[in-house]
Amino acid sequence: MNIDRLVFAIAGTFILLSLALAQAHSSYWLWFTAFVGANMLQAAFTGFCPLAKILKALGIKAGNAF
Repeated sequence: MNIDRLVFAIAGTFILLSLALAQAHSSYWLWFTAFVGANMLQAAFTGFCPLAKILKALGIKAGNAF
């Protein structure tokens, strides 16, 4: 699996997890959902993704986007 797919998989997991936590515990978890969404939006425009940098440092194979 390359960095591109991992970024999407991890972001999707974080969003679904935070939505489940907001439903079960507190609506404050929706701020985490907003953070992940805002990070994805800024990465679309700037090309900078902190998670992609971390995964690259861990030696994960690069994809086309990052």
